[in-house]
Amino acid sequence: MGGTAQDRGGPGGRRYVPIAEHGLIGDLRSVALVGTDGTIDWYCCPAFDAPSVFASVLDAERGGCFELAATVPARTKQFYFPDTNVLITRFFTEDGVGEVQDFMPVGGGPAEAERHRLIRRVVCVRGSIPFRARVAPRFDYGSLPHTVRLAGDTAEFETEGLTLALTATVPLEADGPDVRGEFKLSEGDSAVFALDKVGGGVTPRRCARTEAEEQFAATVAYWRRWLAASRYKGRWREMVHRSALTLKLLTYAPTGAIVAAPTTSLPEELGGERNWDYRYVWVRDAAFCVYALLRLGFTGEAEAFMDFVSRHISPGDGKTSGPLQIMYGIDGRTELPERTLGHLEGHHGSAPVRVGNAAADQLQLDIYGALIDSVYLYDKWAKPVSSGHWDDVCALVDWVCAHWDQPDEGIWETRGGRKNFLYSRLMCWVAIERAIRMANRRGLPADLPRWRECRDTIYRRIMSRGWCEERGAFVQHEDGDVLDAAVLMMPLTKFIAPTDPKWLSTLDVLTEELVSDSLVYRYDPRSSPDGLRGDEGTFSICSFWYVEAMVHAGRIDEARLAFEKMLTYANHLGLYAEEISHTGEQQGNFPQAFTHLALISAAFNLDRALG
Repeated sequence: MGGTAQDRGGPGGRRYVPIAEHGLIGDLRSVALVGTDGTIDWYCCPAFDAPSVFASVLDAERGGCFELAATVPARTKQFYFPDTNVLITRFFTEDGVGEVQDFMPVGGGPAEAERHRLIRRVVCVRGSIPFRARVAPRFDYGSLPHTVRLAGDTAEFETEGLTLALTATVPLEADGPDVRGEFKLSEGDSAVFALDKVGGGVTPRRCARTEAEEQFAATVAYWRRWLAASRYKGRWREMVHRSALTLKLLTYAPTGAIVAAPTTSLPEELGGERNWDYRYVWVRDAAFCVYALLRLGFTGEAEAFMDFVSRHISPGDGKTSGPLQIMYGIDGRTELPERTLGHLEGHHGSAPVRVGNAAADQLQLDIYGALIDSVYLYDKWAKPVSSGHWDDVCALVDWVCAHWDQPDEGIWETRGGRKNFLYSRLMCWVAIERAIRMANRRGLPADLPRWRECRDTIYRRIMSRGWCEERGAFVQHEDGDVLDAAVLMMPLTKFIAPTDPKWLSTLDVLTEELVSDSLVYRYDPRSSPDGLRGDEGTFSICSFWYVEAMVHAGRIDEARLAFEKMLTYANHLGLYAEEISHTGEQQGNFPQAFTHLALISAAFNLDRALG
């Protein structure tokens, strides 16, 4: 899938490439989004949550970008070099075929990691093609001016606190705050552009063709070596492995943190206000990621996240949001103040553009279940948790026993006031139930009588007040009648038998009211006001939960059809954003960890059911 290389800028051209028309590269510290036309639209340096250097995905004029494309009319197609996160964008012209190979080297030692190198290697594979490059950084989300120093084939972009050096094997010329280059390649020729973070002992280093070739080979080898540890041999290997490679790209290697998505403010609805910053560690998302990666055999990532948890997410100071925050910075910081960048127009004019996230202070009780479930699975499938970690688990479970019956903001982080959400109760039950299992299996000390009594009280409360007799379904919050796709987790967490009559009735009602061609809405904002204007698309994680719920209910054929339909909504590379619009477009931050981990889980369970 692709577009044309002349879409940007020119008369009648598209100012924005759709969210789905991007691929992702990264170095386990940050990522870049590369459009199907060869433009890098999003890049933050030196980390996921650092201010952007290129952000034309959020403002076509002010955001900054790195264009690299054929200067003649071209069709483009994009694919990943097999079993890697090396991205290839191909240009098909009247006179030849060329490609841009985009990657960020990984695994080169601490000094190389500090360079945060981004390599763009242009190769002419047939005929001859003229190319052009334009490097237009706009630092600090387009708010900070910079100077350009050009010396031969090296350009330095310098601003307060950050200097980037561009080296090229073709001539460069300054153009105001930008740098340009035009060149023609014949069959077998190549050109290399490398963008490095310099300063602090890291000096500009020209990236010659031979070095680019060596780093290309080393990066390919790194990703293939990593992926070789996967134990998945099922029917959907390509999609599952692409999801695993994507989750790995969303990992911040220095701390083991896993971000929810590498972007901010990509709209859940074009022109809407549901635009959030997802470049942080949601306890819930990251804990579910651990489950997905453990399922595939990637215990190293699970161990790194557990280290992050034990260092940064231990029971805290009893703030109103409880001993845990719902999210943390990738370095474990707890302050994530939200602000609006009024000078950026937003993707396709979808303002506001936000950085930081005010939801960090919300009370979301479900995170305790997600986290303790991941500890339980790690203890079961990877290695036993330490005594210190168990003490933290006990403290969290004791807190849950004392506070599970409070109203909270819930999994969907609604800004419409606290309620007694069923999903929050369910995951409090999970937190206590999994801790009891660990204590019993390992003979660990725990206040088991109190835990059991509390677990059973939550169970009875859900079964009595979470069930709506009129709807014949479990509902969003106590004593209400609003449907919510989050209840799909009830059989997945082993709270209720997947063939229980009450559950099968719930599944039928959800299918009737929240499912559209296998796609699942999380709830109806009109019947459950969430404090925000506008509509939203279907939630892709809920669509994969729906597949799993049907698998467990024994509806295998329906589950398989729904899963195969969901795969048709992926982008050309197998990537998903958070939501899918009425017309099948990707919406929201991209790519979304939640969606990819749910795909892995659904594929795993569907495979197992199919035998």
